[in-house]
Amino acid sequence: MFPAPRVARRSATAAAIAVVVAGLSACGGAQEETAPQAAPAATGAPQDFPRPEGRSLADLEDQMPEGPILSPSVTVLDPGRNRYGFGLFDTARKQLRGAKVALYLSRSDGSGLRGPFVARSESLKVGPQFQSRQTAQDPDTTNNVYVADVDFPSAGAWALTAVARLDGRLVRTGPSGVKVGRKGSGPPEVGDPAPRVHTPTVQSVGGDLESIDTRVPPLKSLHQHDLAEVLGKDPVVLVFATPQLCQSRVCGPVVDVAAEVQDRYGRDVRFIHMEIYRDNDLSKGFRSQVAAYRLPTEPWTFVIDRQGIVRERFEGAFSVGELERAVAKVR
Repeated sequence: MFPAPRVARRSATAAAIAVVVAGLSACGGAQEETAPQAAPAATGAPQDFPRPEGRSLADLEDQMPEGPILSPSVTVLDPGRNRYGFGLFDTARKQLRGAKVALYLSRSDGSGLRGPFVARSESLKVGPQFQSRQTAQDPDTTNNVYVADVDFPSAGAWALTAVARLDGRLVRTGPSGVKVGRKGSGPPEVGDPAPRVHTPTVQSVGGDLESIDTRVPPLKSLHQHDLAEVLGKDPVVLVFATPQLCQSRVCGPVVDVAAEVQDRYGRDVRFIHMEIYRDNDLSKGFRSQVAAYRLPTEPWTFVIDRQGIVRERFEGAFSVGELERAVAKVR
């Protein structure tokens, strides 16, 4: 996971600006019929990294020194191809950017080395009009996420190691153990029907927007629709996130990304932000909607088509471009 947050209380100033919606209208603002952002190029090419054939993880480790720290943004993995998001940090916990990066997969004992799965760098930046106060004022906010498409041959225990080219030399992370589960045991998957649950709206809470949104300022535009009423009728982007109480520190950026994409596609697609904790209180546990979607972490985002089928899902951080490309599948 990306670094854990410093949980701060909302100030009186935050409460005073709670009704401000940063210029975004309830219908999603100005709508521009533009193509989604293209996927960024990979940070490197396979030939930039060691070949895995006939080698073990120990062989790879012997080739280069250990350097950065691998911080994954995903925990739920299935057999087959998975979007694996992660950050790289130095020992001072400063995020590394601009490097050529690839992942290698091995069994937990280091055998069966596979790769390189070359990563791309996805920016988490949004336009200033879409940025929350939490994101703007947090000096440790994550600005980008590396993403690699990794093929896991089977369920079970595996290890991932990142290799990066920094200052002209290859360095590696220590192996990160991952558990690949069996399909159907976690949150709704691509191709599954999205669970029909009621989500609170501005109207259902009598205008008390702060009770259903910990973002500063809260976004009225993301609380206009009850999922139970629009599911199976309209395309939906459903974002489970808690910007003020997030354990992964990427909830704020994720909601900001949703706000920017809603501004472009909100006429055709219903965007819904769902908080995580009852009464926005960590001690009270998860809201019922979180339990219905079987979410072990936060944030999670589901892109759902007009038939109520999940067509894309994201655990953790993602970029404007990634969400736009997912929305393009269901418009």
